[in-house]
Amino acid sequence: QVQLVESGGGLVQAGDSLRLSCVASGRTFSRAAMGWFRQAPGQDREFVAAISWSYTTVYAGSVKGRFTISRDNAKNTVYLQMNSLKPEDTAVYYCAADDSRIGERMGDYWGQGTQVTVSS
Repeated sequence: QVQLVESGGGLVQAGDSLRLSCVASGRTFSRAAMGWFRQAPGQDREFVAAISWSYTTVYAGSVKGRFTISRDNAKNTVYLQMNSLKPEDTAVYYCAADDSRIGERMGDYWGQGTQVTVSS
């Protein structure tokens, strides 16, 4: 059974940093794209960042320069380093994996989400 489990969310102040982790289990994802999405209350889920199996990265414009996605294939884990957090980054953050797509359309597998709240 494939599982993606996120961790690292929490309550921080504007300007702070957080690092989210997503551990995949049930199969290896070393040849899959991994990514992060987020959903704020009352809004649709939106793409945040993704990384291909060859370490190519893609970012949403709203987080470019502040967030960094990385992966450790040996640990089947993807990370999202979030710096200079803003109140508008408040959302539930979801991990995603996809065997053939990267970016907004990816989503073969999903995690349950981790809450990030940024106070002003």
